[in-house]
Amino acid sequence: MSTETPAKPGISDFDFLIGSWKVHHRRLKSRLAWCTEWIESEGTCQARRVMGGQANIDDNVIEGSMGAYRACSFRMFDPMSGQWSIWWFDSRFPAQLGPPVVGQFESGEGTFYSDETLENRPIRVRFTWYARKPESPRWEQAFSIDGGVTWETNWTMQFTRDPT
Repeated sequence: MSTETPAKPGISDFDFLIGSWKVHHRRLKSRLAWCTEWIESEGTCQARRVMGGQANIDDNVIEGSMGAYRACSFRMFDPMSGQWSIWWFDSRFPAQLGPPVVGQFESGEGTFYSDETLENRPIRVRFTWYARKPESPRWEQAFSIDGGVTWETNWTMQFTRDPT
């Protein structure tokens, strides 16, 4: 008789991300300001499982116009709800930690939401992971000021497996 606990549906959703990546970033110059000017930069990401696979963490280096900075994501799977919670940590703002975005994957696409505040106004935040092609996943962040009726995508990351 096996002593291993069977895997919970959803716990392997982020397995595609484990490893080393080169990342192409596109960010709107200004968010929620009708801006159409994108700033592009490069970066790296290294992701690994922690807590026996129930969580994962990634370490990012983002080459910005003002110099490189680091950030990391921590993702935790809740086997009871089948959902993931994702927190973003940014070295430029070490004392700020917002609420997690929470959601799940369906057919290779993960959608995660939270309610936050930006410049003293309430916003809805959406992270979307496109992982149908695990060799080239894509992440998007979007904000809404009307409760999710309309969205402004303001940051994208295109991942390419680092061959080294």
